[in-house]
Amino acid sequence: MGSCCSCLNSDDRSDENQPLLAENEREAITELLRYLENRTEIDFFGPGPLRALSTLVYSDNLDLQRSAALAFAEITEKDVKAVGKEVFDPILLLLQSSDPEVQRAACAALGNLAVNNDNKVLIVQMGGLDPLIRQMESQNTEVQCNAVGCITNLATQDDNKAKIAKSGALVPLTRLAKNKDLRVQRNATGALLNMTHSLENRKELVNAGAVPVLVSLLSSTDQDVQYYCTTALSNIAVDEINRKKLFQTESRLVSQLVELMDSPSSRVQCQATLALRNLASDPSYQLEIVRAGGLPHLVTLLKSTQQPLILAAVACIRNISIHPMNEALIIDAGFLKPLVDLLDYKGSEEIQCHSVSTLRNLAASSEKNRSALLEAGAVQKCKNLVLQTQGSVLSEISACFAILALADDLKQKLLDLNLVDVLIPLTFSNYDEVRGNSAAALANLCSRIPDYSYIIKDWHQPNDGISGFLIRFLISENNTFEHIALWTLLQLLESGDPEIHRLIKTNGKIMDGVKALNFSTSELLSNEKTKEMSGMAHIQPDDSRYDVYHLTEQILQSIS
Repeated sequence: MGSCCSCLNSDDRSDENQPLLAENEREAITELLRYLENRTEIDFFGPGPLRALSTLVYSDNLDLQRSAALAFAEITEKDVKAVGKEVFDPILLLLQSSDPEVQRAACAALGNLAVNNDNKVLIVQMGGLDPLIRQMESQNTEVQCNAVGCITNLATQDDNKAKIAKSGALVPLTRLAKNKDLRVQRNATGALLNMTHSLENRKELVNAGAVPVLVSLLSSTDQDVQYYCTTALSNIAVDEINRKKLFQTESRLVSQLVELMDSPSSRVQCQATLALRNLASDPSYQLEIVRAGGLPHLVTLLKSTQQPLILAAVACIRNISIHPMNEALIIDAGFLKPLVDLLDYKGSEEIQCHSVSTLRNLAASSEKNRSALLEAGAVQKCKNLVLQTQGSVLSEISACFAILALADDLKQKLLDLNLVDVLIPLTFSNYDEVRGNSAAALANLCSRIPDYSYIIKDWHQPNDGISGFLIRFLISENNTFEHIALWTLLQLLESGDPEIHRLIKTNGKIMDGVKALNFSTSELLSNEKTKEMSGMAHIQPDDSRYDVYHLTEQILQSIS
């Protein structure tokens, strides 16, 4: 929100009981008329024009006050810039008036000036919130509209938001959000939206009773109001405590948001989807969105030509896919093909990342799902993507590979796809998570497979092959990486393949690495045991150092 709703209507009424004009007032009127005749060349915030306007403001004549207020409103509508205290003093004085015409014009002038960031800060510092809150309580719709519009503009400045939240403005804003006048509704819901960008302000909004009002307005026929409300609720749903309250009190929220995913307004569609994404951070909502019929809408949005809609939809389905009860339903709803297609999406690594993450979630607990992913071409697409991306996308891809490699019935197919040729280079990644995931995938592919010819083929190539990976991880001084390398070696030795056994036994660097770990952990455990016996320390049976030692002992026994 960054504009003030203009509710000004000129009113030429005069009061026969107004006092006669003083000489300085006549001079001010004459001076001001002269300035207005040359308005394109005049700076009305300069000393002369401002002095003339101020004279009218401080007059006891209501017509002069009205004229000054209307002049300020007209001037600020056309000339918005940072101004000083000398400009705001007369406008804030006009806000004290009991006359609706003066009130509405003064609120409009203040709202126009509040488009400028410096002015936003100064208005609040000068105590502008209190009179604006009083004007929001007015019975005059035009005054309400302009007062709320000014608050809306002020609330776009970060330092102002907490002050507005503590000022008592949220209760009247919430009440005005239900106003029958659409302009007031728009300004009020826009102001509430602007107040949702910090945790503390969201708490104040919830306490002010804003949530039921925002939810009720989702059914508004006005797309601006829908947009402000969906966005505000999306921000409110970022907080776990708010999500729990929403789940307990707003039973129709999900169904209304699902309906808005089919809105003719793309920005309403997008914000409704983002609101569902945030709600789907909780397992209860992950199920509720599916029950409310959200999946068909999300499939449609994934195929959109608009990047914001695609991103919102893929982020939402990613969260929904976390719940294991949703996995089969998501695949049955036709998500696999569009998700795999999005792996090729250019211009947004975030879309690619969410797509891979969703595929990883779908593969996590079902061999049927893993087979479906393979048949849909997900592995080949991910292999191609590895060469073109980095960071979070690589992390998700490597995690997906590790999960797919768990399935015994898929291992041979993954080897046939030459997945090892991709996994080995990934073990050189600068990201520990990528290296660890890729190594875990390699370890899984080396365990319980019917044909070890692929492992033998890849023993030295590419990038020093599987043997190079094992050596690097054995000497990494990273306990997790050491453990993966040792476990991989043990799986290979337990394969019973004589060539695998020979390759390991004759590789001096591998054997040196195993023996070095065996010696260092044996010595360390011996020292810890001595301390334990003296009451200085205590080793837990599942200590990772014990696991490393145990694995080295098994490997050395296997090759002896």
